[in-house]
Amino acid sequence: MSDVKMNPEYAEAVARSVNKSPYFLLLSMKINDLQWGSSFLEIQLDKKHLQPFGFVHGGAIASLVDAATFWAVFPQIKRGFGLTTVDLKVNFLSPAKDGKLSAKGRCIRAGKTLALGDAQIRNDKGSLVAHGTATMMVVPDLKMPDYENFPPVHLR
Repeated sequence: MSDVKMNPEYAEAVARSVNKSPYFLLLSMKINDLQWGSSFLEIQLDKKHLQPFGFVHGGAIASLVDAATFWAVFPQIKRGFGLTTVDLKVNFLSPAKDGKLSAKGRCIRAGKTLALGDAQIRNDKGSLVAHGTATMMVVPDLKMPDYENFPPVHLR
């Protein structure tokens, strides 16, 4: 990862906007930290995350991988552009039942048209629950609401 420092006000603006989005609220998912090339997200698990056998549904874990990789990459793409996931690969390594899941996302490469990230999902004991990668397509003119009013990505 690079030594590039991101503007903390930008990171806070992104987290504030994303954390109140409907899907994040539905899953009780939150961005807790956003740095240049990395993200840290958490889900506080609840019964709504469980499949019929009492374990966290793979879709909730895949959503966490997708979000952690996406937000690790997003600050590195050209301002005014967006991303959409075109490929998601998740290896489920250990079941989870309760507590909290944390995701550490990392930008592997952010190019002009494609980006690649990976994420590790851990339970609150630190055990690895899943690992995944995501390929994202960079999309011109795809903007978050009010993004033009966000602070600059970098400190000047």
